[in-house]
Amino acid sequence: MKTDELYLHRAATAPTRPASSWLARSTRLAGPFAPLVQMLLIGLVLLSGFRLAMLAWQWERVHATGAVLDIIVQGVRADLILLGYCLAIPLLAAPLLAYRRTARLWQRFTLGWTMLALIFILFMEVASPQFIMQYDVRPNRLFIEYLNNPREVFSTLWHGFRTAVLLGCAVTVLVGVALVRLLKGASASTPMWPGRRMLLVWPVLCVLVFMQIRSTTGHRPANPAMFALTGDAMVNSLVINSAWSVLDAMRSMDNEAKSSDIYGDFPRAKVFAEVKAAPWLRDYGFANPEQPTRHYQSAAVTRAKPLNLVIVLQESLGATFVESLGGLAVTPELEKLKGEGWWFEQLYATGTRSVRGIEAVVAGYAPTPARSTVKLSLSQQNFYTLASGLGDQGYHTEFVYGGEAHFDNMRSFFTGNGFQKIVDIGDMKPKFVASWGASDEDLFDKSLERLNTLHAANKPFFSLIFTSSNHEPFEFPDGKIALHDGDKQTVNNAVKYADYALGKFIRAAKQQAYWKDTVFLIVADHDNRVYGDSLVPIKKFHIPGLILGADIEPKRIATIASQIDLAPTLLSLLGVSSTHPMIGRDLAKDSTTPGRALIQFNDYFAYLEGASATVLRPGQSPLAGQYDAASGHFSPGSGSPTQAQVDKAMAHVILPSILYREQRYRPR
Repeated sequence: MKTDELYLHRAATAPTRPASSWLARSTRLAGPFAPLVQMLLIGLVLLSGFRLAMLAWQWERVHATGAVLDIIVQGVRADLILLGYCLAIPLLAAPLLAYRRTARLWQRFTLGWTMLALIFILFMEVASPQFIMQYDVRPNRLFIEYLNNPREVFSTLWHGFRTAVLLGCAVTVLVGVALVRLLKGASASTPMWPGRRMLLVWPVLCVLVFMQIRSTTGHRPANPAMFALTGDAMVNSLVINSAWSVLDAMRSMDNEAKSSDIYGDFPRAKVFAEVKAAPWLRDYGFANPEQPTRHYQSAAVTRAKPLNLVIVLQESLGATFVESLGGLAVTPELEKLKGEGWWFEQLYATGTRSVRGIEAVVAGYAPTPARSTVKLSLSQQNFYTLASGLGDQGYHTEFVYGGEAHFDNMRSFFTGNGFQKIVDIGDMKPKFVASWGASDEDLFDKSLERLNTLHAANKPFFSLIFTSSNHEPFEFPDGKIALHDGDKQTVNNAVKYADYALGKFIRAAKQQAYWKDTVFLIVADHDNRVYGDSLVPIKKFHIPGLILGADIEPKRIATIASQIDLAPTLLSLLGVSSTHPMIGRDLAKDSTTPGRALIQFNDYFAYLEGASATVLRPGQSPLAGQYDAASGHFSPGSGSPTQAQVDKAMAHVILPSILYREQRYRPR
């Protein structure tokens, strides 16, 4: 019997599998394309079911938008786009395989592809609730970036989210097995068409799937930005599905060199003119066209000998936890210290990741929609940082971290850009080790040891100390603090422990000979969780900042400030005059005139100036909004910002992208 006749005989005589008979019958008319139709139908059921469940879970915020029906309808549209991408590859292979003679190969290929696609979709949806609880948005580029550090991530998940991980894996396995059985049963009875009929139908299906993916007759195809239906970023993320969100993030990461272009075109010459027009920059001379932001900054404080610098970068310490900034009373040590130095009342982080805080605080570098420069290839050498700048002034520079310094590519970035020594957990003998490394007490004990060693060398030094105890799963030693919450492993208790360790460190440092010659900066990298029902939750970017030590007199900085303003200010206080490319503000020269903050939240960029905020959105027109610092409420208005406001925002988000890809942010 010939191969095609044998296949037809087996298909005709094979017993019907009850579990999948409905699926096979409902798609029989599709002939060899039945597996693709099955994938489309099952995918829509899966994605719609998970979306409805998440809408119910977040009903209060969803209902407040008044766009429930639009969210559901547009969600189905987004699902069709994703499933269109999944259909494209087997559809393109059909002219090669979808014949009676190759029926078995076609059946196996479509079954394997369909199962792979649906299980990936299922996994991403199952993983979404926990990610939303942490980041207030569906899985995005952060999901991918964390996969680069599997050991730390797995440890965090296992210790902090064990039940959710096990439950998620169980759901994925159980539903995945059910899908495999369903699809196997349906594929066993897939009817095959004559080759001519298949080839006549195939181009029609290609056109339909192309239209399904494009999903619009407009100039540009549909993209995730088109599904931003409300002023709540989290609710907007529920409209699209997690698989598409992650796949789009992967695509955008490949194109990140020109990431700022997502906000539209803006004249290159105007970028530099707008940025240099800031009151704190307009009087500087920018003489080098090869480095358009490079200028000479004369220190506001004249010193016979420059001071040392210690930056304590506090993990996830937002204003949320600082009572005097409107937060909880879990940082009593910081509250005691704030009256001893320069206390920032309106300091804002540039982003939501530690590496974003690092590039802002250590390099004075403004944020972009791309990954942080700590991770990008073109910034691994010859990229300006305080370490490279101070190194040129004769400073010894080092980085001290309680975990493994290679995390988030920190070791590579730091060693390539001016840090002469890296000290991490491998150089310590910690008494307590958590998922992310040594406890903050162990970290500070090692830091005190290093500072004494550096002081004994009789040369100026710069030490960057990065804490980690306030990081999920919030592990810290017993018996150190009076717990704020009943359960030990909570963010509030972890913050209180981190604050305890910080206070202990500062008290010990005050007793050392180098205290009178050293400026200390205590600042957060970002808040612990950035969430809220605003398009850009500006309140969650509010962080504490304190400069003390040496001869620093108590002072309140009431004006809006950004993390990128800290480095130029520190140089002035150290008594270091230098040439550098930073665009931040030297608050040692002027701390009273109005300031601004630069905030990157996913694909949104906000330029905050006074009570006004201009929000740039990919593929959409900019928004104007009002921010009430007292209440933390941000309300995007229905009107558009002025052209001057848009120009400022566009210039500040495009500038760092230009400086990075053209390698113009150099130390010399």
